[in-house]
Amino acid sequence: MTTLLESPSAVGAAASAPFGFQLSDDQLAIRKMVREFAESEIAPHVMEWDEAQAFPREVIARLGDLGMLGVIIPEAYGGAGLSYIDYIGVIEELSRVDGSVGISIAAHNSLCTNHIFMFGTEEQRRRWVTPLAQGKAIGAWGLTEAGAGSDAKGTKTTAVLDGNEWVLNGSKNFITHGSVGDVAVLLAVTDRTAGTHGISAFVVDLHQQGIRAGKKENKLGLRASDTATLVMEECRIPKENLLGHLGAGFSQAMQVLDGGRISIAALALGMAQGAYDCALDYSRQREQFGKPISEFQSIQNYLADMATEIDAARLLTWRAGWMKDAGMKVTKESAMCKLYAAEVSVRAANLSVQIHGGYGFTKDFKAEKFYRDVKLCTIGEGTSEIQRMVIARQLLKG
Repeated sequence: MTTLLESPSAVGAAASAPFGFQLSDDQLAIRKMVREFAESEIAPHVMEWDEAQAFPREVIARLGDLGMLGVIIPEAYGGAGLSYIDYIGVIEELSRVDGSVGISIAAHNSLCTNHIFMFGTEEQRRRWVTPLAQGKAIGAWGLTEAGAGSDAKGTKTTAVLDGNEWVLNGSKNFITHGSVGDVAVLLAVTDRTAGTHGISAFVVDLHQQGIRAGKKENKLGLRASDTATLVMEECRIPKENLLGHLGAGFSQAMQVLDGGRISIAALALGMAQGAYDCALDYSRQREQFGKPISEFQSIQNYLADMATEIDAARLLTWRAGWMKDAGMKVTKESAMCKLYAAEVSVRAANLSVQIHGGYGFTKDFKAEKFYRDVKLCTIGEGTSEIQRMVIARQLLKG
């Protein structure tokens, strides 16, 4: 199978012609490759992984071989060097089949790997970004704590400098890859008096002493994606594991989330498309009163609403991706696409279950899994309420 690195669009993707409504042949080929992989390697195992809450490590490794664990990372650091438009397509196609795989690839790319790439030194990039982008290591990212979700000022985890080492103490909650990851970027307080300006970012080896996985969450949806608590007890890391400047961690995290929210929009978009696809197929097959239910106006209205909202969400997401590729600020646009795509995915999954009727309430059909999975998109990487706050602040600036 062709890898992302072997695609012609992997060369100079960010400097390509302005994005339009028609994807290029290269972009379509990438989507086709990812879709075929998802259908053949992921689809047969989705419910098995979901029921067992089993992280699909072998499939993630094969995705790494294809270049999907370093989609937006330059080739010089082991990545595929593709654009955000391509990245959106990768996450959407994976999530159309299984959101658990989609969110794992999104968190690995957008959060951990991209944070180190954006703010790390050349030495840090070579040491950590390259193996992460090549799929030789799995990345995690830790901002959230039990008392610090939307309010990062509530961060309790501390990092204290002791000679040539930082000593970390505290815990992080809801960490994707918390119990299966190899490397994490963690946010910790280095100056309690400075508010968010006293939070710094650090790279931590998850196999070293002083850090361990705590509770693994028993989740409603996305159950094959590993989510766990990380606990730090006198966790000593080298002084040079600080990312960027002291006290810059919160600012870095907000910039990382600008890109991360685009990937969550793509995750929501893919699951919404998957929910729509199975509803459309079912409506053509299911007969009532002597004809397919797709011929009833109420069902047609549901399908029309789903298709229209999914297209609108896709256009918002593509716009944010195009702006990101162009080097433009995307704080407002990424929040908009994340907010809208997330809420569209919830509505689409709800209608998909409704169209399936009683069968939509059973695990024999795909609709119920999409229904469970999509809700996370209105919560993770900033709730819908936080997205509205971000958007409003950007609007009121001017």
